[in-house]
Amino acid sequence: MNRKRNLWRELEEGFGGGTRFRILLYLALHPDDTYTKYGLVKATGVRTTSVGEHLKTLVEMGWIKEYPFTPKTYQINVEHEIVKHFLEFLEKISRLNR
Repeated sequence: MNRKRNLWRELEEGFGGGTRFRILLYLALHPDDTYTKYGLVKATGVRTTSVGEHLKTLVEMGWIKEYPFTPKTYQINVEHEIVKHFLEFLEKISRLNR
């Protein structure tokens, strides 16, 4: 039972509010690409400071990867177990739209 509660807590933290979900969704829909903070700001419409805060959380959780280039770039971590399921979910949902 404790694992279930920890899983729900992790999902809640990972998806966060609408802005974190928007960033995560954008990265998930473009899994082969890397983006700078500025690129994510332009793509999602989220404020620069918010993008930085959300990226920090998602990197700490292992849901996205941070590459130490100048400037840093970010990419969805397709190897993370929860992210894998999230990507599968998005694939199934996209079939409804066909």
